[in-house]
Amino acid sequence: MRLDASDIREMNLLKYYRLIRKWACKTYNIKDADLELLIYLDCKGKFTRNDFIDGVYTYSWDKNRWERLRRDGWIEAWRHRNRTTIKYSIFKTSFKCSQVISRIYRIMLSEEDLPISDRNIFYKNKSYTDKVYNKAIDDMLKDKDR
Repeated sequence: MRLDASDIREMNLLKYYRLIRKWACKTYNIKDADLELLIYLDCKGKFTRNDFIDGVYTYSWDKNRWERLRRDGWIEAWRHRNRTTIKYSIFKTSFKCSQVISRIYRIMLSEEDLPISDRNIFYKNKSYTDKVYNKAIDDMLKDKDR
């Protein structure tokens, strides 16, 4: 079965995308552009460093992005090069990354709710922005057409 634009509109799939993305970025301490790039790479499955470079063209320049994502455990090597028969390494998104992206999809499809416990980073109410996001999360959870 193929989806078209009206199906996605009826599902309200992107209605709360910004709020969910902001929640994920703040909860998992990752930048917006990095999260969207990881979603792109997760869709590719296995990728090379050149695939990563091709995916980065539409994002703001960040020289340290590759090393930061590898160091923080978002990207891992699937196969290392050996300089004789395998000329380049192949990478994939880590299990942690796949779980975060799956959770984002479940929240977007209303299979799971955003957490509203005291452990949620937004519910610490340190700034005005946190209070605004709390209100938005409460409104999202009350929305019947989600």
